[in-house]
Amino acid sequence: MILYGILLLAYLFTLAIIFTYKAIVEKDLVKAVIFSAGQSIVYAIAYLILMAPDVLYAYIAVGVGLYPILILYAISKTRRYEED
Repeated sequence: MILYGILLLAYLFTLAIIFTYKAIVEKDLVKAVIFSAGQSIVYAIAYLILMAPDVLYAYIAVGVGLYPILILYAISKTRRYEED
């Protein structure tokens, strides 16, 4: 049973690394924010598996809610696409 938890965490962290990479290399800033929010969701699921509900609730509020909204607002005041 513990092995399944460790394998699930390894899968989630690999998925988080992929989301992080996609957020860094993406030229469309809105898509980069979506990838960043996806990474936050993956980390929130990892905190759920690690049985850390206090960290989970704080991470959901900030990483999935507040951060993308603020960044999208900042993007709306600038250009959406990053120049080469």
